Amino acid sequence: MIALIDYEVGNLFSLQASLKKIGADSVLTRDPDILRRADGIILPGVGAFGEAAEKLKSFGLYSLLREIADTGKPFLGVCLGMQLLFEKSYEYGEHEGLCLLPGYIGSLREDLSSKDAIVPHMGWNELYFTSKDVGKKWTGKEESIYTYFVHSFYAKDCEEVLIADTEYEGIRIPAFVGKDNVFGMQFHPEKSGDDGLRLLSEFIKLTK
Repeated sequence: MIALIDYEVGNLFSLQASLKKIGADSVLTRDPDILRRADGIILPGVGAFGEAAEKLKSFGLYSLLREIADTGKPFLGVCLGMQLLFEKSYEYGEHEGLCLLPGYIGSLREDLSSKDAIVPHMGWNELYFTSKDVGKKWTGKEESIYTYFVHSFYAKDCEEVLIADTEYEGIRIPAFVGKDNVFGMQFHPEKSGDDGLRLLSEFIKLTK
């Protein structure tokens, strides 16, 4: 059973529909006992980092998620859920993250050389894996895949956990990160067609 964390921030039902499509049982929950018993954890998220962090704290999930991640249970953050895995964010202030991955979240707008570039970064972009072997492991393909992004902030100083990145207006954006049992996808796998489903399937395999 995969536990989708329900903390009132995120695209829970589209993710749950995608999990059902690939044959993975899931439950929407923030119950500590269910989260501890689950085979894997997915932390979704849409919106602002600070608000999401406060929601997690208000439901008593901050320390619990760190505890669960420390057990080695497969853990995936999606979009804002990925950003929450890092040490901190500078989105409208400074906010503490879950500190499960090294790095921080910065402003895409501030780093763009062209002030006419559109933010948020929205649309389909190619993933560039750190190696062909890594790409084939996660996608089953030799050729490139494209995934769907919607975000205005992005991960920085996280090269040691990079699995794949993408490019937007001259900026390399960490798109897929991971260390040990903790993974993050800046894109939306549930909105990325068959390739997104394949990536979710590979994560689910880690829970077996």
